[in-house]
Amino acid sequence: MRAVITVTGRDTVGILAKITAACASANVNVMDMSQTVMQDLFVMTMLADVSKCNIEFTALSDKLKECGKEMSMEVHVMHEDIFNSMHRI
Repeated sequence: MRAVITVTGRDTVGILAKITAACASANVNVMDMSQTVMQDLFVMTMLADVSKCNIEFTALSDKLKECGKEMSMEVHVMHEDIFNSMHRI
């Protein structure tokens, strides 16, 4: 089972480190990641394996959202199946 994690907000030091540390503490493996900074806007999308996550999916989502709030960032976590359904033509 995989999840799509998006992070957006003003660029600051340590965003990637804080988000990946939160994932690691929940035993979530980041499989792929793309990030860009456009002027001062930071945008990151991650594909993560949540099959061995040691907390419930909703708790993971809440944990990452709280981590984002601490950095004044928006974090969204979506199960891959929902993401794929939303983006089908």
